[in-house]
Amino acid sequence: MAHGGGKGPTAKIWRDGVLVDWADATIHVLSHSVHYGSSVFEGVRCYAGPNGGAVFRLRDHMRRLHDSAKIYRLEMKHSIDDMVSAVVDTVAANELTECYIRPLVMRSGEQMGIWSKDIPVETFIICYRWPTLLGAAAVESGADVRVSSWRRAAPDTFPTLAKAGGNYLNSQLSAMEARLDDYAEGIMLDSNGWVAEGSGQNLFVVRDNTLYTAPISSGILNGITRDSVMKMGVDLGYEVKEMVMPREFLYIADEAFFCGTAAELTPIRSIDQLPVGNGKVGPITRKLQEQYMGIVRGTIPSRTGWLTPVPVAEPAASGR
Repeated sequence: MAHGGGKGPTAKIWRDGVLVDWADATIHVLSHSVHYGSSVFEGVRCYAGPNGGAVFRLRDHMRRLHDSAKIYRLEMKHSIDDMVSAVVDTVAANELTECYIRPLVMRSGEQMGIWSKDIPVETFIICYRWPTLLGAAAVESGADVRVSSWRRAAPDTFPTLAKAGGNYLNSQLSAMEARLDDYAEGIMLDSNGWVAEGSGQNLFVVRDNTLYTAPISSGILNGITRDSVMKMGVDLGYEVKEMVMPREFLYIADEAFFCGTAAELTPIRSIDQLPVGNGKVGPITRKLQEQYMGIVRGTIPSRTGWLTPVPVAEPAASGR
């Protein structure tokens, strides 16, 4: 079974109910999503555990995929149950116990024009190997980040509750700016100047043993990892608050960290060249990080439905 490793193609991609070869999962250059960003997607992870692979919070991700599609009026052919089964089948078909999973719903076709009437909607599920987003060193020792000059869009511009392809142009600007200035990531403010999130991760700040995170009204994605952290924090006895935060609240934090499917839990050790706390990974961040990784790997009990097992493919019978 394949396990871990860097990015790389796998054998099969699910395309509207059919497993096709990786190289054959193609679209036309005139596809609507290429020109107008009309796609919605999810980021999901499968982790190797004591009993094989298991996908973390799969049904919650598929529900959010349906929510995103509804917001952008993409008519999905497949139910939440269908998508849950399809993800499991795709991971199993690729003989993976650990991978990143990208379900994608998109307008394809070969028709130009923003108006999307009669343009086909296709659904894909891609599995590939992808380590943590900001790197193993950042997970262990913390990332150096900056506040971005780019803001999240105002709530009446486009819907941030939808995880849509076009929404991430904004994220790309923030991430590029940060990397070009030798930071690992940017922290974005909302249209009113309150703290929002990273370019592709939610954000938590710790102050006096309390966990703070921006409300969804601050233009953030309603992250599933964020929700997991909030539930874990309460279970571990910490107070958790959704609160609008001014930029300077970042500078007086005892601890801070990003969270997301791709980033997992990545500590932040400095913001705008000011150390967070003592500049080292804080005890609450580390405890939550260990709790999260234990849950996703099946070594710490989780809530009902958080782990969806992936069956091991039966070996083919050999002839005599």
